[in-house]
Amino acid sequence: MNRPSTFKNMPFDDLASGANTTQRPAVQKSRVGLALAGGGPLGAIYEIGALCALDESLQGLSFNGLHHYVGVSAGGFIAAGLANGMTPRELCAAFIENDHEVSEVFDPAWLMLPAYGEFLRRAIMLPGLVATALWRATLGGKSLLNAAEALGPLLPTGIFSNDEIDTRLTKLFAKPGRTNDFRQLRTRLTLVATHLDSGDAAPFGQPGWDHVPISKAVQASSALPGLFPPVEIDDQYFVDGALKKTMHAGVAMDEGIDLMFCLNPLVPFDATRPSVLALNQRVMRRGLAQKHQAIPRIVDGGLPAVLSQTFRAMIHSRLELGMKHYEHAYPHTDIVLLEPDHRDTEMYLANTFSYSQRRQMAEHAYQQTRHMLRARKTTLSAKLARHGVSLNLQALDDPKRHLVAAQPAATRVGRAIATLEEVMEDLSHTLSPRLYAPA
Repeated sequence: MNRPSTFKNMPFDDLASGANTTQRPAVQKSRVGLALAGGGPLGAIYEIGALCALDESLQGLSFNGLHHYVGVSAGGFIAAGLANGMTPRELCAAFIENDHEVSEVFDPAWLMLPAYGEFLRRAIMLPGLVATALWRATLGGKSLLNAAEALGPLLPTGIFSNDEIDTRLTKLFAKPGRTNDFRQLRTRLTLVATHLDSGDAAPFGQPGWDHVPISKAVQASSALPGLFPPVEIDDQYFVDGALKKTMHAGVAMDEGIDLMFCLNPLVPFDATRPSVLALNQRVMRRGLAQKHQAIPRIVDGGLPAVLSQTFRAMIHSRLELGMKHYEHAYPHTDIVLLEPDHRDTEMYLANTFSYSQRRQMAEHAYQQTRHMLRARKTTLSAKLARHGVSLNLQALDDPKRHLVAAQPAATRVGRAIATLEEVMEDLSHTLSPRLYAPA
């Protein structure tokens, strides 16, 4: 049985060693899919950086020519762009570099517009609800708490409007060679939202759901409850697709995908790892605060840190269970899960909803993905070869490659140490493969 590989804890844990390859179809016939999870602006930034690294490091594979793309929440933006022919580098130019030609498409400013329409609809209900509350508290003989419950519908379902997502993406996909119609795409695209009234997944792009414009599906899939109002489509309401599942990769694998790439940008941070503890000790001992930031206990960060860690742990636990299910449900599919290292301090310290550090974080994701590919090159090469894909080792070993900006060159000693660490990690992984199992 072929087992999924993962970037869990130590990135790119390729778990397919020992897999039976005799049932594999011919290399030319392998169908490749890509599933992108959500994670707010930080998640989209990570996914773009990782995709740029993968695009230049994998030979025999084009991320604009895959069989099926699945996008959830912020991942829907990226999936819709790739399915429409935008390369990872073009997405980087638009979302990270703010290229003048398309920068308005991914400008976060239009995601911060107040939901005036939602506020107005709630305000119209004010007189009737106040009258109901007063009647309950007086003639109705109800408690004040019961009377206050009548005012619940006054609270808006979202603070900011996400209508501009539909408007801007409609404009983007109207350009020559692109389309806003699922049915006119040259490949398969599924954008998953959640049906608010039933809690069921809404797979826009699938039969029966493919009449909805791609731009509207992206808007619905990324409508995070509380932040954005539910999106109305065909007299029904939809919210963020991550409420049901984290990845929804099974939508593509149901069609017989042979190689499935899954990107998950958010993982719980593990501050108990020896490397993190050692960093804290060095920071405190040598006063290196100008270069490194010590990672305190999660509780020391107060409520925001606790909520962030809780949210990350919850969505990742669902992902782990989902990957375990995929292992048994799709035994003939090679699954490669890419996600940040659980010890990655930069990813943990970054604000999930911040866009200001996009260039720095995209470069970080790009370089970390390159490191992961080098560190797992032995077993990963064997897995990819079954599908006609190989690692471009020359590109991976080039220390001058950067995504958005040139970085200070590493010293010769530093490069040698990094290379040695990658070789040892690759050797250790090859000799001691681990099965994927929920933590």
